Parts: sequence; structure tokens; C-alpha cells
Amino acid sequence: MRAVHYKTTGPAAEVLQLGRFPAPVAGPGNVLVRIAASGINPADVKRRAGWAGMQMDHPLIIPHCDGAGTIEAVGEGVSADRVGQRVWLWNAQGGYGQAGRAFGTAAEFVALPEAQAVPLPDHFTMAQGACLGVPAMTAHRSVLSDGPVAGKTVLIQGGAGAVGYLAVQIARKDGARVIATVGRSSDVERVRALGGTPINRHDEDVVGKVRELTDGEGVDRIVEVDFAANQAADARVIKPNGIIASYSSTSDPMPVLDYYAFASRGANIRFIQGFALPENAREQGQHWLATHDLEIPIAATFPLDRCAEAHLHVEQANAFGQTVVMLEQ
Repeated sequence: MRAVHYKTTGPAAEVLQLGRFPAPVAGPGNVLVRIAASGINPADVKRRAGWAGMQMDHPLIIPHCDGAGTIEAVGEGVSADRVGQRVWLWNAQGGYGQAGRAFGTAAEFVALPEAQAVPLPDHFTMAQGACLGVPAMTAHRSVLSDGPVAGKTVLIQGGAGAVGYLAVQIARKDGARVIATVGRSSDVERVRALGGTPINRHDEDVVGKVRELTDGEGVDRIVEVDFAANQAADARVIKPNGIIASYSSTSDPMPVLDYYAFASRGANIRFIQGFALPENAREQGQHWLATHDLEIPIAATFPLDRCAEAHLHVEQANAFGQTVVMLEQ
């Protein structure tokens, strides 16, 4: 099979290589999936780049944790009825705080435990299915980890991002009032079209605008894309005993917490890790995705032999929507 791989961290154009490998075999409890689409998340790019001192967890890595495809064969203990099933994949490669798997979805085939191959609902394309494992599941956990948000006001920082755009939809479908920050004027109408109230953080004072929109009361929940960059604002707009669900802190991976800014309000900070979801949370997220549609925009697709370009596209972060490597059209 063809697969993209790397043996050392570094710039995509320098370390990513396309090669041929023996196709994997589905062992006991596993399924063999023919990959149609391989999603690229910031975490995949960070691992490959060696961001924040990340090291190689394996001698050779086939990247990408998310993907979608069709089950080609099953191992012992797996129902043969699963052969031919469309599936979306999660945690196919890597993790945080642990090595995780070495061989991800940037390949024509992948073998992995059958629980990590989830039936793909008909309302999602293969390309969209390749964006469920991290973006959609992280969004679901960030919005609903502390219960329903119906009747609550939720601030989503980065409402047009990979996770944030889906979080806006999930919160709205659950009955929340949504306020979402964006960084581009073109994203203002996108958030508004989903039923959210957008704030362009470059044109408006986020704290002042949130207070104005909430009559000074603040928000019940915050979904946070960059804790280091936004913690000061979050502390000023969260309601007493409100909840902040943070899934990243890219601008500074070691932020200094202003303890009393949060403690004085009894704020609760929850850290969301999409690679380590509790089993019940994963089941809830999978059920939600099976029973609800989501608009998942695809910004660009690349063939497998242009995977390095796809990584660069993610790193530049200039496009609206997901970046996907397509192995089947």
C-alpha cells in the first residue's frame, strides 16, 4: 500500500515521504479499513513539526489520527457483517501524554480496534467523516461536558475555527444562546447564519461587547480555543460559578494562571483532551453525531502525494474549513 510517513520531526516538505508498505492485517478484535479520506488536525501538524519539544514516539510514523473509509476485512471476534460498512476513525495515530499508535490514516489501509471504526452516518460525506474524530468530538465535549446548555448563554472563542464552528452548531441545536468571537470579517456572517451573535475581536472590545449583549451578567459557559491568549477576558465575562472548557493554548503552552481572577468568581476550568475522552463521553458524542447533522466545511483537499502541501495549508491557518487528504473521490 502507499502511505505517507516520517522518521524525524521537522518541516513537512523535509520530513514527509511517500512510500510503499505491506498492507496491514486485521488481527483479533480489529478491522481493516480502506481509507477514503484522511483528516489533518493541528495536533497532527504539531507532532510532525516537533512543536513545544515533542519527540518521536515511534521510529516511523504514518500521521493523522482521523479518517474515514470502508471496512475491507475483520479479524477474529469481529462480526463479518461489518465488512463493507462506511466508518469514521478516531485516535488512529498518536496522543498526548502517551505514545499512542504509530500508523495513522495517511495510507491506503489501516488496521485498528473495531471500536475505533464508528459507523459513518449517511448525512456525512467521507471527507466530512474524516473530521469527526477530533474537531466534532472535541466540540461536543467542550459544549456538553457539564450538562445541557438549553437556556444558557455560551461564549465560543474562535467561533469560525475547526472546533469552534462545530461548537456553535452543537450549542445552538441544544438550545443555547451563542456569542462567538471571530478573527475575520468574512466569518461574521458565517456565525450569524448559524444563529450565533458574532464579535470580531479585531474590531470590537470582546469584554465590553459580551457585557453589553448580556446586560452585564456575563456568560454561563465558555468554549476556549486559546486559554493563554483569552484567559483575562474569560475571567471578566464568566458568570459566578460558570464553566470554562478549554481545549487548547497554542499561543503559550505554559500559561501563568491568574488564580484570583477566576477564584473570586468561583469559576470552574475544565481541560478538554480529545485524545483521552472518558468512555461515556465518547459514547454520548458518537450518538449525538449519529442523530444530528452538522455543517462541516471542507476548505481544501489534496491527494496523498501532496500531503506536505496539505500540512502547510493547515499551518498557515488562512482558510475557513477543514483540510483533508483524499485517497478516493
